Amino acid sequence: MKLYIGNLSPETTEDTLRQTFAGHGEVSSVNIIKDRYTGESRGFGFVEMITKSEAQEAISSLNGTELDGRQLKVNEARPRNDNRGGRGGNRGGGGRRSW
Repeated sequence: MKLYIGNLSPETTEDTLRQTFAGHGEVSSVNIIKDRYTGESRGFGFVEMITKSEAQEAISSLNGTELDGRQLKVNEARPRNDNRGGRGGNRGGGGRRSW
C-alpha cells in the first residue's frame, strides 16, 4: 500500500524516512519528490509498505508526529491524475462554418 507523506523537512532523507516507517512494518520503497531543476525536496514523498495492515498502523501511529522539526502528514496515497492542467473537454474550433 502506498502512503503519501507531507510536510517533510528539507533535511529529511529517504533513509531517515525508511527507518521511521520500518518501525511499523516492512517498507518496500521510499521516494522523496525533488524539484527537477534545483534537486531540493518539494516537501512531500511516498512510502510503500508490504501489507495494508502495516500501512494502516503507520498512518495511525505517525500522522501528526514530528520528524526533523516538522509535523508529518501521513495518509493513503490517491491515484495519480494524469490530466495535468491540460485543456479538457471537446472544444472543436477553427475552420469555416457553413450555414
